[in-house]
Amino acid sequence: MTDAELLRYSRQILLPDFGIAGQERLRASGVLVVGLGGLGSPVAMYLAAAGVGRLVLADFDAVDLSNLQRQIIHTTAQIGRPKAESARIALAALNPDVELVTVKRSLVEETLPDIVAGVDLVLDCCDNFQTRFAVNAACVAAGVPLVSGAAIRLEGQVTAFSGQPGGPCYQCLYPRDGGIDETCSTNGVLAPVVGIIGSIQATEAIKILTGLGEPLFGRLLLLDAALMQWRSLRLPADPSCPICSVTRP
Repeated sequence: MTDAELLRYSRQILLPDFGIAGQERLRASGVLVVGLGGLGSPVAMYLAAAGVGRLVLADFDAVDLSNLQRQIIHTTAQIGRPKAESARIALAALNPDVELVTVKRSLVEETLPDIVAGVDLVLDCCDNFQTRFAVNAACVAAGVPLVSGAAIRLEGQVTAFSGQPGGPCYQCLYPRDGGIDETCSTNGVLAPVVGIIGSIQATEAIKILTGLGEPLFGRLLLLDAALMQWRSLRLPADPSCPICSVTRP
């Protein structure tokens, strides 16, 4: 590592269970961030700041004035610009050593496998079930870990899936039953809540990539920000799940 890198990342290198080895693992990692809105903003910023080597930034949408209340990676000057490009500009200014790749189209089942196969971890920061299910299926097929977060009103949740046989997947948590998505545009959301959930997603990603601590595999964290209370629930694998049950021994 260069002297500049040692200085930039010195505070996390000081962690006893992290060290230079952990930093080098981050630098060698590639991560896909799906969605660059309220959750994806802190996720992408923290991962870039932490020194993840390559970030693939996926979002088909453009920056809108109504986004700026909570999507802190974007600025007023970027209104109308594709979110993936707006995020790339912000992250390049934050850490020019990170390789940034933008995907400005919708992620669909046909294109996701190639993208997921080229990364070490995926973060689901999007706001619709169709994309979440497609991302989950691609991660299970490729054996790539997935960190999933969601937030609405004053509530949030976050969990992680190993992508390995025997563990649960996103569809174990939410069966594909054709339910209607709840969105912030119709239900509202308190801005810091997405920041809290996104920060936990970024923390879980760093833990998984470096082997630090114990990831949220098989556990679901639920936040009630109105009371500032957390609940932790066990998340077992669904033996009849159409996505991950076929990969089990």
